[in-house]
Amino acid sequence: MSSNLFAFALTAFIIIVIPGPSVMFVVSRALACGRRAAALTVIGNTCGEYLQVIAVAFGIGLLVERVVALFTILKALGAAYLVYLGARAIFERKKLQSVLEALPLKTSCGYFLQGFAVGATNPKSMVFLVAILPEFVSRSAVGVPEQILLLGLVFSAIALASDNLWGVVAATARSWFAKSPKRLEMIGGLSGLAIIGIGLRLALTGRKD
Repeated sequence: MSSNLFAFALTAFIIIVIPGPSVMFVVSRALACGRRAAALTVIGNTCGEYLQVIAVAFGIGLLVERVVALFTILKALGAAYLVYLGARAIFERKKLQSVLEALPLKTSCGYFLQGFAVGATNPKSMVFLVAILPEFVSRSAVGVPEQILLLGLVFSAIALASDNLWGVVAATARSWFAKSPKRLEMIGGLSGLAIIGIGLRLALTGRKD
């Protein structure tokens, strides 16, 4: 498993830094309410995504450990969905400005809970955890659920750092983001291409035992 850790961290980093539902939500919070709101949102979002990790580890993870065909199906579905998300991001890149509309002010608990809800239901991280993460799990080593939980911690650590950086940048440069639709379009287009690339890689790679 240790030989796959670096490859997993690199893949997770690429997936995480690509603006998706969580990143755009954090950015919108930072633009509307500042750094503190963005930080609380990021913490909640990370906790929500780790809930997905736990669900995968003790649900789908156990099945993947026993049914190789299930992994193949999940990988194909995940790859197709990532390509779809990438194409959608490219075609809808001009709509990103609407995501940055000011949101109602919330309490600290409110920011955390909303971030948690976004993280727990984030389709991009769900696809990654269900279809891509098992590719870096070895069935010949320690139990699959334990490996998934450990890799999930790596995923969460990278997400926490990356999303916080997005929040700080957005809070620091509010006018730069909010008043530049062209920049947002560029982000959306590049994000879409990157997501499609990850999807194609997933479809063409085989399982590592």
